[in-house]
Amino acid sequence: MNPRLDQLHPYPFQKLRELFAGVTPNPERAPINLSIGEPRHPTPQFIKDALVAGLSGLSNYPITQGSDALRDSIAAWAERRYGVKLDPATEVLPVNGSREALFAFAQASVDSSRHGRRVIISPNPFYQIYEGAALLAGARPFFLNTLPENDFKMDWSRVPEDLWEQVNLVYVCSPGNPTGKVMSLADWKELFDLSDAHGFAIAADECYSEIYFPHPNPDETTNHSTKPASGQVAGNLPLAGEGANAESKAANGQPPLGALTASQQLGRGFKNLIVFNSLSKRSNVPGLRSGMVAGDAALMKAFLLYRTYHGSAMSPVVQAASIAAWNDEAHVIENRRQYAEKFAAVMPLLKDVLAFDAPDAAFYLWARVPGGDDTAFARGLYETQHVTVLPGSYLARDAGGVNPGKGFVRIALVDSLPACVEAAERIVRFVGASR
Repeated sequence: MNPRLDQLHPYPFQKLRELFAGVTPNPERAPINLSIGEPRHPTPQFIKDALVAGLSGLSNYPITQGSDALRDSIAAWAERRYGVKLDPATEVLPVNGSREALFAFAQASVDSSRHGRRVIISPNPFYQIYEGAALLAGARPFFLNTLPENDFKMDWSRVPEDLWEQVNLVYVCSPGNPTGKVMSLADWKELFDLSDAHGFAIAADECYSEIYFPHPNPDETTNHSTKPASGQVAGNLPLAGEGANAESKAANGQPPLGALTASQQLGRGFKNLIVFNSLSKRSNVPGLRSGMVAGDAALMKAFLLYRTYHGSAMSPVVQAASIAAWNDEAHVIENRRQYAEKFAAVMPLLKDVLAFDAPDAAFYLWARVPGGDDTAFARGLYETQHVTVLPGSYLARDAGGVNPGKGFVRIALVDSLPACVEAAERIVRFVGASR
């Protein structure tokens, strides 16, 4: 077997199962799992109907590039969403979910036969696929800590100057998992300038791009407003940007700035840029395994060649459902409304027991726990309240003498509104009982 497999860490949810081994959760509490970022809003019926209507596609081998109709629908969505014109023939590819493509792109882009150009930079904490993709491509991950004192930004000044010439690929995630941080135009310009200077590719993971918060209605009361608020544990330092600034970031009502838009606004085209997105979160179809990549035509041409041999063509049945999903926006607006409603209900309940910033976007709360022991917090919460959250240290690696996820938990507000409210109330009781 490939010896690089021995370098892989256990996946966070395997570590969570090990943490809970031997624990019997409170039998008086129904289980509520907010640890995994799996959307649980119902899949829209019209997508199911399109899937069924496309069943005749089972009799055909799919082509790796996908149908013209699918690439056209993705390009049309990108124009509506990002204000950019993509060539469906050369700048768009369908993929079997962004996870598969994020992994595959590293395998296609890293020249493991060379001594140099074998470093992949990743945010820390991070989506674990970035690390696995780097290691199995024969590259060395370099973890760039995103810390509260730096407003959870990737601080490129922390990359040693002599390392840049070895960098092949940089993963960025905006909106961020788990922090919900969105990169600004200035952030993108800094990264693009570095890429132009050193020649590395940028893999922009934007799978949470459609989960953001609308303007609050000023006539609504606090309990019903869609405007998120920040929380702070009494006696703890507030997180960066907490207070009015954090609220304005999260509730400005604007779609998160995407890499394609930023690149166009800066007048540089899509050179060395590949953007990854997915229908899983946007359209509540995680089981469909459907996403897209778009960007630099030269990189896309090489990636298509890799994918042709990789055997990653999307089923025609899935393509039919995907076309329907990309072409509709009404269900996405309703999806956002439901998440905003949950944040508006949950955050006021938690603001006195956990420290957190209102996220710019995405469906996570990245919350600092009392006492600073994220694994003990998660284990105790599971045992006494039957609520599952993910320890932040499981999403990060030690880098620069610190694990930037330590002391935090990730809370995914993916369940129903009543379940999320119930979970928040149980967290409040758990923290109260622990004091």
